[in-house]
Amino acid sequence: MKIVVCLKEVAGRDTRYRIAGDGRWIEESDVSYEINECDEYALEEALKLKEAHGGEVTVLTLGQSRADKSMRKGLAMGADRGIQVVDDEGKASSPHGVAAALAAALEEEQFDLLLAGTQSDDYSYAQTGVILAEMLGLPHATIVMEVDADPAASTLKALREMESGWFQWVQMPLPAVLTIQAGISKVRYPSLKGIMQAKRKEIRQVPLETLSVDWETVPRLEVRRLFFPEIESKAEMLEGDAEAVAAALVEKLTKEARVL
Repeated sequence: MKIVVCLKEVAGRDTRYRIAGDGRWIEESDVSYEINECDEYALEEALKLKEAHGGEVTVLTLGQSRADKSMRKGLAMGADRGIQVVDDEGKASSPHGVAAALAAALEEEQFDLLLAGTQSDDYSYAQTGVILAEMLGLPHATIVMEVDADPAASTLKALREMESGWFQWVQMPLPAVLTIQAGISKVRYPSLKGIMQAKRKEIRQVPLETLSVDWETVPRLEVRRLFFPEIESKAEMLEGDAEAVAAALVEKLTKEARVL
């Protein structure tokens, strides 16, 4: 099987965030970066499928030039090669823009399965994988917890996590797109041998400007203000017997909250 895994580089999960001086994003000078959590699980699932059926795993990312460090981790885990769409200016700022760029980068690639994380740790839009499937004209399933592929028959079954503790098996032809949920399995650690081999594996860099995307028609998102939640109210404990507390509560609901 030829499998492509979309990886996104995000701020580390243990990061102590500080708002940047312009109030539009976080202070990045003291932030460490890593692979998005759901994307790590997607990569682990791809590597398990490769071990079961043979083939090749390619990691694909879009982001700043520094993202090659996170891609090297993916290669150290067992991926065979990487494709890095370089967007240092953040032009692909929306899920639609990211999907359009990734779809263009895949125009010359042949693959049986494309995996992505269900959502990212930073924006949590949970839209990129679905939009990408639509742009590629491929069947897809979201919030996947288990994958059973049959390359010989060009089909796969995916177990989806639904609401209220329910699950759903869906079957679809290959090629297909799946978005993987965190916790699907145990993510492996890169071995020393894998780390050494990753240094020699290919990462093909693709400047965003070279892709066939009409950016005039692609929606963009702009962060106007980023802030920590502000405390605007407080809890107040009413003490006394039931009659006194009830009277005080009615007064506050009438005069302060004005809901009565």
